[in-house]
Amino acid sequence: MRKSWLVALIAIVSLLAVACGGKKEESTLTVGASQVPHAEILEHIKPQLEREGVKLNVKVFQDYVLPNKAVEEGQLDANYFQHVPWLETTNKEKGYHIVKVVGVHIEPMGAYSKKWKEGSQIPNGATVTLPNDPSNLKRALQLLETKGLIKLDSPDGEKTLQSIKENPKKLQFKQLEAAMLPRTIGEVDLAVINTNYALQAKLNPIKDALFIEDKNSPYVNILATKQGNENKEVLKKLAKVLNSPEVKKFIDEKYKGAVVAAF
Repeated sequence: MRKSWLVALIAIVSLLAVACGGKKEESTLTVGASQVPHAEILEHIKPQLEREGVKLNVKVFQDYVLPNKAVEEGQLDANYFQHVPWLETTNKEKGYHIVKVVGVHIEPMGAYSKKWKEGSQIPNGATVTLPNDPSNLKRALQLLETKGLIKLDSPDGEKTLQSIKENPKKLQFKQLEAAMLPRTIGEVDLAVINTNYALQAKLNPIKDALFIEDKNSPYVNILATKQGNENKEVLKKLAKVLNSPEVKKFIDEKYKGAVVAAF
């Protein structure tokens, strides 16, 4: 009787050990992202991450301000929406401690118009809308400079409208929040728009933009987190998947050049 009881106990303990050992430990990550393409890419990799034992929650943001605030305050584990110049500007202005984990893709900024088919048609005195945040304003002005529409005082440092050294067409500039720019296309001669907002507005940067940044743009969109968290194993798993061949294939096939993998 005693021997039977002992055998049964050993069997139960063994089954429990097998059950516990066979269960994969799961971690949860909450990541903030712009709707397009960032959240779409994150949604695509959820099954891949689950196989790595990571449950991914994606929180979509419609602006460039709140995702960093949420990471700094610990409401998010990470975010995926910005490039390094924006991160550095935000850290400086807000006193945040956000750091890059890994670069993922480039969204070439483009200039759009419903009035003109080519940049050379832009008339004297044309109205141009631009992002009003420092890092994207600089980027937009540099794009206009590459097309000969303006000339800046130097290639380095922050750029404002006061940095325009030459404006031969006497273009008139209006600065707006980046998310608002797609709404201005029908009202102005030219709108310089971040690709994520262009895609949300159903614009195809490759087909619809009068001109666009080339693939050598330094504005790589990154996965970012609060300083001190960048070496956590769960974030390393996310970074590895975001830089995988599967993600590159997804970006290439879905966005067809409007978004370019940076790895």
